[in-house]
Amino acid sequence: MPREETTVFWAGLLAGLFVLVLAIRVAATPSLAADMVAPAGPVELPPRFALGGPAPAKKKLPIYSVATDRKRVAISFDATWGADKTPRLLEILRAHNVKTTFFLVSMWIRKYPDETRMIAREGHEIGLHSATHPDFRTLSDEEIRRELRDNLQAVRETTGFEARLFRPPYGAYDDRVIRVIEDEGIIPIQWDVDSLDWMKVTPQQVVDRVTRLVRPGSIALFHNNAEATPAALPEILRRLQGQGYEIVPVSQLLHKGPYYVDHTGRQVPIAPPRLAPDSRR
Repeated sequence: MPREETTVFWAGLLAGLFVLVLAIRVAATPSLAADMVAPAGPVELPPRFALGGPAPAKKKLPIYSVATDRKRVAISFDATWGADKTPRLLEILRAHNVKTTFFLVSMWIRKYPDETRMIAREGHEIGLHSATHPDFRTLSDEEIRRELRDNLQAVRETTGFEARLFRPPYGAYDDRVIRVIEDEGIIPIQWDVDSLDWMKVTPQQVVDRVTRLVRPGSIALFHNNAEATPAALPEILRRLQGQGYEIVPVSQLLHKGPYYVDHTGRQVPIAPPRLAPDSRR
């Protein structure tokens, strides 16, 4: 076979293999509701991989934020204790045409099934937040799996939603915890903007903090039953939307193809390899 034809043959073969790998990843991804699609997952990069930006983290990290030039952010709510403010939060989100992600604990779901179904009916994404809200670092691998599977089942039975995002209770994790979570086909999520609404703060302090810290690709953390959040949320949404931000559920913010997480917890997409041009042409 002539050298030129050989080059074309191997280039085509490599491209075909790349497409096949991506197709297998997509086919293996559990389906989510509507257009909330889970990303393909992190990849292990060989040491020689040439990166144009920050290098992957040396330890396993959840996704804290997303590398993007688009003015897109995600707002999320953790629900563990109480539910009386949840209907008001849903009214505010509806009024501003915003969909978000609620990370729910199993015991909260079972105590407040009506509020859980209300969240799903409004079109919000549901994420996992454990069964009983323990520090996962203190659990065995099997105990972690039981917490995740119970939480997944509680969401599924109550709403029919197939959750694939998980936020560790207390934001606590280590390499082992992240490995077990990912082995379950679940994507660990943190935040890079903490509203601090769980503290004794005023609504204006929450507004000022969140709008000051948000940047493209941010994931903001709120709590569904925090005292200041219902009063702060309308102004936060007005300001962000006024600045041109699109506010989406976490899964819609994430990159869908292969990615790595850098040392800051930022999800960085990996572009397909570019074949060198034939210098003889």
